[in-house]
Amino acid sequence: MMMNEQQRAFWLEPERKPAFFLVADQAPLPTPKLNDIDRRIELSDEEWRRWANELTYDGPFKADLVRCALSLKFLVYSKTGTIAAAATSGLPERIGGDKNYDYRYAWVRDAAYTIKALLRAGALQEPVGAFGWLVRTIAGDGPEPQVVYTLSGGEVPQERMVDVPGYKGSTPVRIGNRARAQTQLSCYGDVLETAALFARSGHVLDPQAARLLENLAEQCVRRWREKDCGIWELQHKQHYTFSKIGCWLALTNAADLAKEGHIGGDANRWLAESRRIRDWIDSHCWSQEKQAYTFYAGSDRLDAALLLTTRFGFEHDGRLKRTRDAIERELAVGPLVYRYRGVDKEEGAFVACSCWLVEAYAFLGEVDRAEAMLKTLLERLGNNFGILNEMVDPATGAGLGNLPQGLSHLALLHAIYSLQENRS
Repeated sequence: MMMNEQQRAFWLEPERKPAFFLVADQAPLPTPKLNDIDRRIELSDEEWRRWANELTYDGPFKADLVRCALSLKFLVYSKTGTIAAAATSGLPERIGGDKNYDYRYAWVRDAAYTIKALLRAGALQEPVGAFGWLVRTIAGDGPEPQVVYTLSGGEVPQERMVDVPGYKGSTPVRIGNRARAQTQLSCYGDVLETAALFARSGHVLDPQAARLLENLAEQCVRRWREKDCGIWELQHKQHYTFSKIGCWLALTNAADLAKEGHIGGDANRWLAESRRIRDWIDSHCWSQEKQAYTFYAGSDRLDAALLLTTRFGFEHDGRLKRTRDAIERELAVGPLVYRYRGVDKEEGAFVACSCWLVEAYAFLGEVDRAEAMLKTLLERLGNNFGILNEMVDPATGAGLGNLPQGLSHLALLHAIYSLQENRS
């Protein structure tokens, strides 16, 4: 993704060669004058540049951070304020493979992560709109939130196959998403941490949001002992370590919000329950042999999502540092990281996990190592446009999966911020 001087000049002073697509829906096809189209292009260009110039970050890798922020803004659905996971469907995670999913929906997890990323970058309008969508959608969805919604806040359609050849013969091509029926307990942490970030930034939580957050914390207390499908939305339910840490994060933030008067509820009870969750994780999800937290309780496999927990403040007794080292040994190919053991036969390295490894070094006190790793990673991700796929083939450098992938862009944005935040 790192741009050379020629590429930077292209974006700063582009040669204009516009292409026009005119679209109409059950109405006459409009044919505006070319001068009118040109003025609209100028207006759009000026607005995007104004938005980018108002971002507050001023540090290393600024051009790359701005490109990430622009890609995230591109994924905002203006009618509701929600954020699509990606703009495409059916692009394969391995050429010729069958993992060709539809990501044109709004995941609670990705929306929450994107809100946090844009808030850190200094944007406000988009995070406020997206958080409002989260609150309205979850509050109106019954007793327990879903993992994923349509961009309008409705139920995602049942997954079905489309009879088309697929990209480079990669079939089946899927429409809809099976995550609609899954349980993902880490969502509680995603929403409550996002709310806490808003509150710590000086913003006020309205009464509806406060009631929802209190209800979610209570749900978390009742449900954290359940098995779920985990962050990777796998078919077999397990006691996934990352999900339990997400529940710990939810109740820790809920307790802070209650103590500070942002929401109602029993802060002391939530804090005590969060400690109970941490003790359970240490007892059931730590491997003495691996010297690492494992994928799920009773497993000896590793999960790169645990790199993300260094940002949550879960590190104690050096356990996350040792987990990071074990993940790097087993799942990394240079700066690129696979999601979990054995998945390299099915897909490419996951861009977000590669960024989380950078973060793990920064948050655990090795910022120089993190910066060097980020430079190498950006070289591997490089292209002319700064648009990231979901995955990368470590052997060829080819992009895999849907694009622009919101999770990839927000993870890179957070990785860049982690250097600044942890530099002493």
